[in-house]
Amino acid sequence: MSTDTLNQAHAHDAHDHGHHDAGANKVFGFWIYLMSDCIIFACLFATYAVLVNGTAGGPTGKDIFELPFVLVETFLLLFSSITYGMAIIAMNNNNQSKVLTWLGLTFLFGVGFIGMEIYEFHTLISEGYGPDRSGFLSAFFTLVGTHGLHVTSGLIWMAVMMYQVARRGLTSTNRTRLLCLSMFWHFLDVVWICVFSVVYLMGAM
Repeated sequence: MSTDTLNQAHAHDAHDHGHHDAGANKVFGFWIYLMSDCIIFACLFATYAVLVNGTAGGPTGKDIFELPFVLVETFLLLFSSITYGMAIIAMNNNNQSKVLTWLGLTFLFGVGFIGMEIYEFHTLISEGYGPDRSGFLSAFFTLVGTHGLHVTSGLIWMAVMMYQVARRGLTSTNRTRLLCLSMFWHFLDVVWICVFSVVYLMGAM
C-alpha cells in the first residue's frame, strides 16, 4: 500500500472519529441544557407550591380542573413518547420511511396536546379566571404555559427534523439531532406527569 493511500486512510479514520466525538459532545451538551431546564421547572413548581392557596377569594383547582379532559391530554403526550421511541428504533434499523411515519404520528399527538391546552386556557380566561385573577392562577398559567411552550418548540424542531430526514436521509448529524430531540421529548413527558400529579390531581382533591 502506498504512502498516499495510508495517509488517506488515516485521514478518513480521523474524520470519522471527529464526527463521533462531535456527536457525543452534542449529546453531552444537551444533557447539560436539560439539567438547566430541570432547575427552571423546579423553581416554577416551588412557586406554584407557595401560591397554590393564594386564591384571593377566587376559584381553587377543585373548582376549575376537569380531570377527564386533562387525562386525555396526558394520554396524548404519553402516546407521543411511545411513538417517538418507535422512531428511534426505526432509526437504529436504518429504516427512513418508518422513522418519518413514527415522527409524523408523534407530531400529531403533540399538536393534539397543545390544541387541548390552548382550549383549556381560552375557556378559563373567558370565564374570568385568567392569570391576573389570583396568585394561584398566575402560578398555574406560568407553570403549565411554560411546559406548553417547550412542547411547541419540540414540535417545531420535529417538523424541521422530518424535513431534514426526508431530504438528506439518516446521516450521522440527523441521528445526533434525533437523539437530542428524543431526550427533550421524553423530558417533557416526565415534567408533564409531575404537572398532572402535583397541579391537577392534588388540586382536584
